[in-house]
Amino acid sequence: MTMGKIIFYEDRNFGGRSYECMSDCPELTSYLSQCNSCRVESGCFMVYDRSNYMGNQYFVRRGEYSDYSRMGMSDCFRSCRMVPMHRGSFRMKIYERENFGGQMMELMDDCDSIMDRYRMSDCQSCNVMDGHWLMYEQPHYRGRMMYMRPGEYRSFREMGYSNMRFMSMRRIMDSC
Repeated sequence: MTMGKIIFYEDRNFGGRSYECMSDCPELTSYLSQCNSCRVESGCFMVYDRSNYMGNQYFVRRGEYSDYSRMGMSDCFRSCRMVPMHRGSFRMKIYERENFGGQMMELMDDCDSIMDRYRMSDCQSCNVMDGHWLMYEQPHYRGRMMYMRPGEYRSFREMGYSNMRFMSMRRIMDSC
């Protein structure tokens, strides 16, 4: 498995002190007073604007991210999670209601609109069987996103996403 490497910087445009990270980090402010820019040297990561992988999240891959505010984040980077490379099939069941209730659809590839493809107006729970996925609040992979790894997610509302509706899903297939 390829290791990821991300470098966080205190200031925008890669200025100030830096901290190099190669795994999950629940609290970046333990190392830097704030993190306003980052450079991904290898791998893929989710970065969050709150500690412990909470708040707004954003998917980053190899490249430079000079200013957190241009990414739709309300605050500087506070935590990050490495996204492992997945080789193999992708499978996720999405449910219209919490606790796997209501209409269910099984996805094995990207879906740019659950409304258009399945006539599903909402998605409140899911079961990720294979692969790593990004769920978006708007069709066509727009708006805020949420990282989903294999597991059961019974209630997005209880996970802190009470005011979000997930309307599109994409597999994380990048050779990060």
